[in-house]
Amino acid sequence: MPMSDTTIPEPHRAIPEARAASGLSARTIAAGHAVLDGSRRGPAAMLPFIGPAVVASIAYMDPGNFATNIQAGASYGYLLLWVVVLANMLAMLFQAVSARIGIATGASLAELSRRHFPAPLVLGMWAISEVAAMATDLAESIGAAIGLHLLVGLPLLGGLVLTFAATWAMLSLQGRGFRPIELLIGGFIGVIGLAYLIEMVIAPPDWRAFAFHSVVPGLAGPDSLTLAVGIIGATVMPHAIYLHSNLTQNRVPARNAGERAKLIRYSNREVVVALGVAGLINMAMLASAASAFHIGHSTIASIETAYHTLVPLLGAGAGVAFMAALLASGLSSSVVGTMAGQAIMRDFTGWRLKLWIRRALTMLPAVVVVALGVDATRALVLSQVVLSLALPVPMLALLALAGRTDVMGASALARPAMALVAIGAAIVLALNVVLLLSTAGFAQPGLG
Repeated sequence: MPMSDTTIPEPHRAIPEARAASGLSARTIAAGHAVLDGSRRGPAAMLPFIGPAVVASIAYMDPGNFATNIQAGASYGYLLLWVVVLANMLAMLFQAVSARIGIATGASLAELSRRHFPAPLVLGMWAISEVAAMATDLAESIGAAIGLHLLVGLPLLGGLVLTFAATWAMLSLQGRGFRPIELLIGGFIGVIGLAYLIEMVIAPPDWRAFAFHSVVPGLAGPDSLTLAVGIIGATVMPHAIYLHSNLTQNRVPARNAGERAKLIRYSNREVVVALGVAGLINMAMLASAASAFHIGHSTIASIETAYHTLVPLLGAGAGVAFMAALLASGLSSSVVGTMAGQAIMRDFTGWRLKLWIRRALTMLPAVVVVALGVDATRALVLSQVVLSLALPVPMLALLALAGRTDVMGASALARPAMALVAIGAAIVLALNVVLLLSTAGFAQPGLG
């Protein structure tokens, strides 16, 4: 039976084969143990623990973010920056809890859900999570294909095929352990960050408006609400929440309760830094669009139009930086999305598919969208709304499990922390309800 517990590993099980590989990963594990037992100290002590949050953070810089942030900045200027800040704070909260679950139990969130929830509920959770994985891949694959189309004139379908091949090649690094793939994703993030630093230099934002709207909430009608929920859907990603627990389970295995507590502290620091960088990049995306397009080009609503408008406005350098960021985002997030899809299917059901089959299945919606001629950027934005609606599933699973001592042992979240998680989940659920009511025509938010 797919929902059988027979394939669920016991907590703190042996290191999986791929993670026990020699080379960089083995050296990282040894360095991590040296830090945990106190024989290695100093500023470099954090380095062995940097990786899981870096990999998860690429989900917050995928092409869906480009689409929602370009539309938000062009249409509303800096007005929705506060949504980016809120979304990033929620992301930090839930990613930290997911990582904690992996460290504390040696099992992923999906594995624990299969163990502790009724089989019909688990089946529903898996189905919703698979839909979210496909929506994720839609954004990532189409984003990379758009980048290749704008860069070399490759048709979108051809770009999807090339993205498929490149993703498959990069995922082969998993056979060498966890460290090579972490370094690869970190390199892509560096490209995205550098590209947007260049954009901010070429077109400096209005720093007063930037600061004001980062902390003062405001909306400008139903369309801005849809974009706000889309921004949250593009930032707090269901597949990233599932994946983070998978990445931390026995990555650097704790040998006692004290080491486990240290691992959680290092993990929390990494989440703050990695997600902080992702948040700054998202804010830079929106601010760049506001600076370049809001006055005179506020109707821009697609990545392609943004690129073709950006070059005449700001020069070839801005266009090159934009394309470099988009390509790095599309390729790296496709890798991470496929990793998450693998983990979701394996840990919820016990099923294991060959990598190329899994990649083909999650890429199918993107191929259908392109073949039918659906506007690519519109599909990206709608995919983020789908992700936002799927987000409560892993969030509520975290809420149900993270405070249980029979699951988490001494690492169970205390009541104040659980209250914070509950508030975060309530915020997202409330936004989803408002979005559904607005879409159905029952709610018309006032101007903010």
